[in-house]
Amino acid sequence: MFISSAFAQTAPAAAAAGGDIMSSLTSMLPLVLMFVVLYFVMIRPQMKRQKEHRAMIDALAKGDEVVTSGGLLGKVSKMGETHLGLEVANGVEVQIQRSAVVQVLPKGTVK
Repeated sequence: MFISSAFAQTAPAAAAAGGDIMSSLTSMLPLVLMFVVLYFVMIRPQMKRQKEHRAMIDALAKGDEVVTSGGLLGKVSKMGETHLGLEVANGVEVQIQRSAVVQVLPKGTVK
């Protein structure tokens, strides 16, 4: 009585061993799909924004009017490799990092 039920329980497991690869791939499919969606929804747009910001910072020139991440508005008066001189008022100049510039304004915005 016990022997026949033992054989009955092990027989399907031996048959499923050949199809085990397919079931493991099927169980991994949601995880892979989640990473693909994450890439297209979060990672790719962030890389695009970083590339656009880098291009904007590299294109800065003297006389450009900019907004910094701290909210300062001013005109670029000095250029360095890592820092800028930003004139925020007549005779008032502050040093900022180039990466702190978040937006270039149209000419004539800052008075």
